[in-house]
Amino acid sequence: MSPLAEHVEQYLLLRRAVGFKLVGEAQLLAEFVTFAEQTGESTVTTEAALAWARLPLGGSPNYLSRRLRAVRSFARYLHALDPACEVPPIELLPASKHRPTPYLYSDGEVAALMGAARELCPPSRAAMVETLIGLLACTGLRIGEALRLDRDDFDPAQGRLTVRDSKFGKSREVLLDPSTVRALIDYGEIRDRLCPHTNERSLFVTSRGTRPSHPTIHQPFRALLERAGVKHPSPTRRVRVHDLRHSFAVKTLLGWYRSGDDVAARMPLLSTYLGHVDPAATYWYLSAAPELLALAAQRLEQTEGRS
Repeated sequence: MSPLAEHVEQYLLLRRAVGFKLVGEAQLLAEFVTFAEQTGESTVTTEAALAWARLPLGGSPNYLSRRLRAVRSFARYLHALDPACEVPPIELLPASKHRPTPYLYSDGEVAALMGAARELCPPSRAAMVETLIGLLACTGLRIGEALRLDRDDFDPAQGRLTVRDSKFGKSREVLLDPSTVRALIDYGEIRDRLCPHTNERSLFVTSRGTRPSHPTIHQPFRALLERAGVKHPSPTRRVRVHDLRHSFAVKTLLGWYRSGDDVAARMPLLSTYLGHVDPAATYWYLSAAPELLALAAQRLEQTEGRS
């Protein structure tokens, strides 16, 4: 292991010791170390950090900024040990100030994605990806939460999942529709038949019998979108796995408005279900879809008319 890689390892250990997960940051820093070593750098320089951060062709400003921030945070730690280390200014790749409007999947698009996943090889991979997409679409789980699920976290008798130690260190229970329970049971039977010798506790497993990682899902997802004909209307934007979570939240709110429910009273329930610490994160969805905004405005006008 190179000295730079050792510094990264120590940095991650230190920050994880105080409660940070740093899953994505660890992957990014590992990629940066490889890049730095290939270009002959033994420490962090602004030039190398900026060149590496800009590598992904077509990467959004927010993603490129995130890559630079990961190196910058590490560089601030390393500078105390190595005066030659440079801390790149974050202003070199600023993130956009607005939150991008999510892509909202239609039910037909979700079904098409699951159908495309069903054609993957080998069959164990097809079953895993298809079931995972369906679970994300009907529960709004974060992709990381779904991948961290263990078999014991699924309780078919009670129809629920236990999401442990998720974002911000919170845990919660997620109630499931009977059809989702049946789909997870069916997947478990396929998993155990096709991967009978794995010792992995993970609910979802790869064809090698291991817990899937983010690249395991993100890499084939682009091909699935193309095969299913799912494309963002804006040529500069991408459809993401995470948009399944946004779609679930917006559809839930639309259903409440159309049914005449008291949305304000039920909003805390959705916040808890989604694992939001700040209810403002849930209220943001009211502006995420034009139809939602129109329904909210209509409800407000009706309320004011009765007062």
